[in-house]
Amino acid sequence: MDIPDVALPPAAPGRTGGEQRELRKPHEMIVMVPRSARVTLTARRIYTVLLQVSQARLGAMPSMPLADFLFEAPLAAVLRTTGSDGTDRTAAKRYLGEMRSLEVDWESTAPGDGVKWRGFSMLSEVALEVRRGETWVSWSFPPSIMSALREPARWARIDLDVLARLSTYAAIALYEICVRYRDNPGGVTSRKPVSWWTDALSNMPGGDRREWRKFKNERIKEAVAEINQETDLEIELIEHRQGRVVDEVQFAVRRRPRSGAPTSAPQPVDANLVMRAETLGVREIKLDGLIKEFGDVAVRAKLDMLERRAANTSLRAVDNAYSYLRSLLRQGGASDAPEAGEAEPAASPASLVSDALPPAAAAMPTIGKGDDAATGERIRAMRREVEALDSTVRQHWVELALQSLAARGLLTAVISRRAAQGDVMHGLLGSVVVQTYATATYGADWNATPVLSQAA
Repeated sequence: MDIPDVALPPAAPGRTGGEQRELRKPHEMIVMVPRSARVTLTARRIYTVLLQVSQARLGAMPSMPLADFLFEAPLAAVLRTTGSDGTDRTAAKRYLGEMRSLEVDWESTAPGDGVKWRGFSMLSEVALEVRRGETWVSWSFPPSIMSALREPARWARIDLDVLARLSTYAAIALYEICVRYRDNPGGVTSRKPVSWWTDALSNMPGGDRREWRKFKNERIKEAVAEINQETDLEIELIEHRQGRVVDEVQFAVRRRPRSGAPTSAPQPVDANLVMRAETLGVREIKLDGLIKEFGDVAVRAKLDMLERRAANTSLRAVDNAYSYLRSLLRQGGASDAPEAGEAEPAASPASLVSDALPPAAAAMPTIGKGDDAATGERIRAMRREVEALDSTVRQHWVELALQSLAARGLLTAVISRRAAQGDVMHGLLGSVVVQTYATATYGADWNATPVLSQAA
């Protein structure tokens, strides 16, 4: 029996919904069977992170990007999101290059679905370049994968933190299959021939066609034990026999509460968080130091504040984003960005701000003013309005936002490149677009009072 559609759960504490390390993996991409070459554990982990980063980017875009759109992320951040300490960087570069020519069959786990896409390359394009001493990776997917990734009809929730704790290819492949059945009332996976399972859980082309008894002892038992130890699932192998021969297999799947991740497990970072910081002018190496000192949750919260602060045209431009962010973290507390006329956080002898306030600054609200819940809802309402605009009309507000960023010295090469690719509703640029549109449409106090949508 197939499984009905499921909705995403609430975001984990300290993270917004768009910033979870979670992939909504389309059902048709659950099983990946190599056709042309071996897929390593590192390559599969990296590929899952690329899918998650891309899905987060697509979710922030009002429409499907053009065919030549390239996603991008710092390579070190991608590796650390997989749980790696970065020592696999050389191997990662090699595997990324191979993914463009590596062909796989994508298959659903649903009974009778069979192969969804045969012989698809994992990536359509991939490139590596060095920017300011850091290696960045850019990539694109085949169009069918892009469509399924942006708007999956049915999906399984894949937790990247969990994947980082699984140490074998078979364990990751089996976990991704079983997690789809986590909330299935029947409590079992589909029943498949043993040859199907050896193909699905092997990283070699054509599967590891060993005798089932040997494959089970060498791969399956270890994978089951690790999943039961490291995840919120408890699974059990169920064998079906034809006479004395095991011909079909399925797994019982139960959800179980966890008391927390093992303290010895590596703490992954979020590649999306690194990209947001880079957009604001905070380099990855600097952000990494702040995460180690203050923790992921605190850095994420203060980065939200810095993003809103940088987007507010009624205040002085932030001249040193890293120092400003570090200052916010050292101050702690829940206070938001300072309002016009208030003192900036003191971070270093160097000036953190520049340019004079505009004459009307004292009368304009900050983007974070007022009740947090009400403020967030007003910002989301404005974002929905902008996303619903005709692309030509929306581009007008994007141009105004780019001009505003340029005038304040905040228009970086990263922002310009993403704007040229049509990725205009993410990060700092997206915040400024929303701020510019809302202020011009509803007035300077749009964020201080409830806004009646023009669509109402």
